[in-house]
Amino acid sequence: MIPFLEKGGIVMYPILACSVLALAIFVERMIRFSRVQDRGAGLAETIAAMLKEGKEEEARGVAEASNSPMGRVLAQAMAVRDREREILETVIVNAIDEEVRGLSSYLQSLATIGNLAPLLGLLGTVMGLIKAFMVIQEMGGKVNAAVLAGGIWEAMLTTAFGLAVALPTIVAHSYLLGRVDQYEARLQTGAVTFIKNITDR
Repeated sequence: MIPFLEKGGIVMYPILACSVLALAIFVERMIRFSRVQDRGAGLAETIAAMLKEGKEEEARGVAEASNSPMGRVLAQAMAVRDREREILETVIVNAIDEEVRGLSSYLQSLATIGNLAPLLGLLGTVMGLIKAFMVIQEMGGKVNAAVLAGGIWEAMLTTAFGLAVALPTIVAHSYLLGRVDQYEARLQTGAVTFIKNITDR
């Protein structure tokens, strides 16, 4: 690997840094998602049932103790459950948006890396080709096919490396974005269940 990095030139190192950063973001997000995956399941129904029984303080405690996106959304909703319907819905929408932003952290950085890596690879290839043609000029037009081929394949290394980093990064970004969409849909479903089941609505 190291010889290829050396032959590819200095641009190979920023691409390598991009790959390390993309992997770190993916692993961090997967750990975060695994922690919240099962939290809050059935919480909306449980909270709504407790509110019907008049156990408001207990319900708030259960929501906060769940330490889940759904629990935080419901805790904010319970704080305004006696207000107008529009206020309740606005609070819920804002709470869901806040949780989605938290779940989406670093995903934009992952998308940026996916776009940046192939461009860095292209830059490295162009720089390598410029050097190769400079050598040809210095040789006075007496082109050695072996030298020319060697210069070109070394220049193309950066493009190949950039694409090798970009492709899995884009796939990872799409996968994580899909997970965020699932969580958002789950929060919205829970919020609707909560609104339908609370009393005095």
